[in-house]
Amino acid sequence: MDSHDIIRQAVKKVGAKKIAGTLGVSASLIYKWTDRENDPSGGLMNPLERIAQLFELSGDEQIIQWLSQRAGGFFVRNPPSTCKKGFEVVPATQEIVQQFADLLSAISHAASDNSISTEESKHIRHEWDELKRLTERFVKW
Repeated sequence: MDSHDIIRQAVKKVGAKKIAGTLGVSASLIYKWTDRENDPSGGLMNPLERIAQLFELSGDEQIIQWLSQRAGGFFVRNPPSTCKKGFEVVPATQEIVQQFADLLSAISHAASDNSISTEESKHIRHEWDELKRLTERFVKW
């Protein structure tokens, strides 16, 4: 699915006029953002393409992180695939299980006093992100 399709689906949910009114732009511009025929290099890039370009130019993951948080999520970059011939499934699976155990240990330790401090929260977040990375790498392999 490309950016135009995503915007088209969003516009269907709310309506072009409501979006245009809220954003202070014309409804025709909203429809242009949904049109695949508009060449991004022709100067009429839709907002998603502009954000993607800003990220690509800057390489600043805070842009993606901010969007993820606005959507109620958290961005974690997928690890580079290092899969080689002879990849062993069992050791990789054990690594994931161990990381999951580390996450559960961090949660258990943090919750032992019925309160989770900022530092404990950061540690849990770190363990959780590591588990997601390992699992995503496994899935890619």
